[in-house]
Amino acid sequence: MFMASLSEAKNLGGIGAILALLSGLLFWVPYNAGIGLLIVGLVLMLIAVRNIADKVGDHAIFSSMIYSVILAIIGPIIAAAVAFAAAASFIGSFRGFTPGMTTLPSGFFAALGFLILAFVILYVCILISTVFLKKSYDAIALKLRVDMFHTSGLLFLIGAATLIVFVGVVILFIAAILQIVAFFSIPEQVPSQMPPQQAWGPPTPPAPMPPSMTPMQ
Repeated sequence: MFMASLSEAKNLGGIGAILALLSGLLFWVPYNAGIGLLIVGLVLMLIAVRNIADKVGDHAIFSSMIYSVILAIIGPIIAAAVAFAAAASFIGSFRGFTPGMTTLPSGFFAALGFLILAFVILYVCILISTVFLKKSYDAIALKLRVDMFHTSGLLFLIGAATLIVFVGVVILFIAAILQIVAFFSIPEQVPSQMPPQQAWGPPTPPAPMPPSMTPMQ
């Protein structure tokens, strides 16, 4: 029977986060090495989050992570398919084009529309993916008291939202580094619940004594 372990989640998640970071740095390496590292890294992080969810008894943590990974995978696939259609439309638009024509080919704007649609699909999928990722990491931060998960999830969301400008790429890179730190900061055991703290203010007055216990004069 499979037993969840925070120690295993710590190691698998940390290694998976490192591979995911390396996949971004090696994305253009031949033979799709970057994509292979990304897939292995995501699988390891999924196993780690599954262990955490089982250990703390909150399966919504793993569900949110699953949704995040699915959107992060299907978003680029759909966007690539739409971009391929844009390229086909763009190439086909030049079949009847001759040098010296002052008007754009008829399929040019269709190709441009496909490219814009591909970007919108990719952007929306990545943004929603980071929303689910932040939800999962916020729950982990609360259950394990590792605030680095909250910080990493927040930076992933901000980076995705600002991905249309260069600063988004930098923020995502920082978030990926903090993600590694967060996984390797997982404790060996689930922290016990802290007792509720007493609010500041005057002491609570004692309860009144029943009449039968009131001292006689």
